Amino acid sequence: MSTITALPLSEASHEATRVLEQVNRQLGRIPNMYSVMAHSPAVLEAYTQFSNSLRKGSLGAPMAERIAIASAEYNGCTYCLSAHSFTGAKAGLSEADIREARALTATDPKVAAGMAFTQKLLATPGDLSTADVTPLRHAGYTDGEILEIIANVVRNIFTNYLNVVAGTEVDWPLVTPANANSYENR
Repeated sequence: MSTITALPLSEASHEATRVLEQVNRQLGRIPNMYSVMAHSPAVLEAYTQFSNSLRKGSLGAPMAERIAIASAEYNGCTYCLSAHSFTGAKAGLSEADIREARALTATDPKVAAGMAFTQKLLATPGDLSTADVTPLRHAGYTDGEILEIIANVVRNIFTNYLNVVAGTEVDWPLVTPANANSYENR
């Protein structure tokens, strides 16, 4: 059930409309999450700017999608898990890759190191230390890519929480988190 509904484009402020129209040009539609964000043009603009900037990074769309899927599964966000399972496939992830991301694992050693770090960021961010960065460097991640992993986790925690609290109506092919302790199941 939605607690913060998607704002129709006709009711959005001028500032929000400008950003929503840009999203429509980029994606070919305006997903409900963006219409929920439209209640606060500042939130909508901040999120789209952050996302657009991260797309220019060197981490790559497949890894960014794996992080998004992992975060959504971990945080029990049906909306984000559905959206990123769809966009992850479009970015080249196989069904096996998506299953691995949901389990925060990977068969590829470099991706596995990134998923292990992602899991630590999600589960125990206060316990991270320089020792947690060493496996990433050994796996071949640059300092810039390590920062982009952190940024992608933070971005996805934000959207997970937003969509769970808002109860955003899923407008993607539905994928339900397996996490029995998810926020939506409490």
